[in-house]
Amino acid sequence: MTSSTIRVLGIDPGLTRCGVGVVDVDRSRRARLVHVGVVRTPVDAAIGDRLAAVAAGIRQVVTNFGPDAVAVERVFAQHNSHTVMGTAQASGVALLVAAEAGLPAATHTPSEVKAAVTGYGSADKRQVQAMIARILRLDAPPQPADAADALAIALCHAWRRGPAAGPSAENLTPAQRAWAEAERVART
Repeated sequence: MTSSTIRVLGIDPGLTRCGVGVVDVDRSRRARLVHVGVVRTPVDAAIGDRLAAVAAGIRQVVTNFGPDAVAVERVFAQHNSHTVMGTAQASGVALLVAAEAGLPAATHTPSEVKAAVTGYGSADKRQVQAMIARILRLDAPPQPADAADALAIALCHAWRRGPAAGPSAENLTPAQRAWAEAERVART
């Protein structure tokens, strides 16, 4: 990895399935898959044991792949308060592990992540998965969706905050640039 490349660990927090994805992104915003996976915990285990398992899984990824930064999907309101509670707890664990490792960490909203990789903040799961496969030149979208989401979070962070980030319109991701160009052409 060169100094012009940033390695980001993206985390799609969840108590049953916590997606983890590591990407390298260079100054020209080309991305390369480093690792993708899911930390799983049994639904019948005690909450403390489940959170410890999520922490251990994330720590292992940090140790094995040495990211420069960690990006976590920001928890948002869901209809099921039990689900949002588990997601929030897993998110807290992810941010704690990043802090313990001395890594800068940030959170990104689901719509921010979707807009970064597809150009559309309301994209569905299949659209995100298809774009992740295309961006990373994979034969098939990562499965399950939590894994693809983790990669999308990592890419969003790298494109917005990575080595190519700056104060200008250059801060836009490739998908956002294409969307902006289409909007500009439509106005003319």
